[in-house]
Amino acid sequence: MSRAKLDTLQDQLNGTVLGSETATYELLAALIAGGHVLIDGPPGVGKTSLAKALAGAVSGQFKRIQFTPDLLPADLTGYSIYRKDKEAFEFVEGPVFTNLLLADEINRTSPRIQSALLECMNEGQVTIDGVSHPLPEVFQVIATRNNRHRSGTFPLPEPQLDRFLIAIEMELADEAVRCRILEHHAIADASVSAKKLPEPVFSTSEIRALQKEALALPLSSSVSRYIVRLCDAVRNHTELDTTISNRGALAIMRMARAIAFVEAHKGVYPDDVKRAFLPCVIHRVDMRHTDLDDDSVARKRETTRLLLKEILETVNVE
Repeated sequence: MSRAKLDTLQDQLNGTVLGSETATYELLAALIAGGHVLIDGPPGVGKTSLAKALAGAVSGQFKRIQFTPDLLPADLTGYSIYRKDKEAFEFVEGPVFTNLLLADEINRTSPRIQSALLECMNEGQVTIDGVSHPLPEVFQVIATRNNRHRSGTFPLPEPQLDRFLIAIEMELADEAVRCRILEHHAIADASVSAKKLPEPVFSTSEIRALQKEALALPLSSSVSRYIVRLCDAVRNHTELDTTISNRGALAIMRMARAIAFVEAHKGVYPDDVKRAFLPCVIHRVDMRHTDLDDDSVARKRETTRLLLKEILETVNVE
């Protein structure tokens, strides 16, 4: 039954944002892995729509925050207020107390607000006035970032980027898909019937059960060594100025397990690691000083992607 539901969920997401099959697959795997997701891309390619579609497919709480420069930490995590009638402080929960949090345009707020998410994403709790408040057991942050127009934005620091399990790159679809999008909306706009939202596919308890099942998939010592050698290859690469942390290696392992689960494998195979490597590493690496430093962000990112693919091709499985 869960396998059929997974297929239904994937079809539902693919139908929401046409031409986003790769992004949909990676987002679904990240949900099963219980990890947070950063979605990069230019405006209007469906980043927010994809996140909202996932929220609608799970019968839990969904909250959205539009990140702006004037946002305060209390607007995100909550605050304590003194109740005179009770003669005591009462904690008022912020929007992070949800199952799925959409952090829209996360790079348009200050580093102070970005850092307020660190404890939430890493520890699954919020500490206010020395008191820790646990977040829901199923908790996922999906952050969107406009990677084309940098005016008025704040770069995400490395510790913040490291909290995201994967980064998904969404691009403008090809001509055929864009034509399908126009035709789809033309039909929808002409329809006089009320638009019905799809029914949720999974409950939060079912998602938690899937996460536990995926994280229990066996991982051989040879696959573990393969993950470590990939991380070492990134660290030793002459054109990359990055060390993949233990958190990064664990992210590859968790994502590979989730992919193995989605593919109905009995254990984690090297091909699962290869599929997990790029989305888990692309936002954790940076290039050394090169002639590309004055070029566009898109070109530097594509060069980084090619270097990582080269590592995948050259590091062998034992």
